[in-house]
Amino acid sequence: MLNVALPKGRLGDKVYAMFEKAGFECPAIREPGRKLIFENEEKGVRYFWVKPSDVAIYVERGAADIGVAGKDILLEYRPDVYELLDLELGKCRMAVAGPRDFHDDGARTLRVATKFVNIASEYYAGLGREIDIIQLNGSIEIAPILGLSDVIVDIVETGSTLKENDLAVLETIVPISARLIANKSAFQFKGTQIRQIQSSLKAQVEKRD
Repeated sequence: MLNVALPKGRLGDKVYAMFEKAGFECPAIREPGRKLIFENEEKGVRYFWVKPSDVAIYVERGAADIGVAGKDILLEYRPDVYELLDLELGKCRMAVAGPRDFHDDGARTLRVATKFVNIASEYYAGLGREIDIIQLNGSIEIAPILGLSDVIVDIVETGSTLKENDLAVLETIVPISARLIANKSAFQFKGTQIRQIQSSLKAQVEKRD
């Protein structure tokens, strides 16, 4: 059995549709209910739904052979996995945002609110900019409004939440999208099946382009 970790939600539905198209369907996954694990013995595949931010943990630790995780998770937590393919789904960007009129004159330590501590730290280290990281887990947009931070580092999709809070993207750090990842050991022992899926998914991505 090839164990596949899928991210719960709309992205996971799109990803499963790609696997289905690749010939690794599992009809039970389309049935309504609260089940989390589905398998098709004939196709030799087992799917399970997990929280998007947990996919990389399941794959790294071998509970899943392959999975789909956002590039933001891979950059932030640096799991020891193989990144096989950009599925070009869930496209957005990691960005620095703040008040529209904010200008960083470099006169003092920049206060940065984010839940992506490693990404933010690496980005500003590359610029040689001294920062004070304020780690938050939710409603990051209000940090600069309430004076807790000067800017935020967060994922931006449409930018509508920023606009509604009188904030704007100041700099783009890196584009983000969903990536097919594999457990390193599984890639050695189940390589044929994994490469078959990788090849089919890649063909679908290229056809979409």
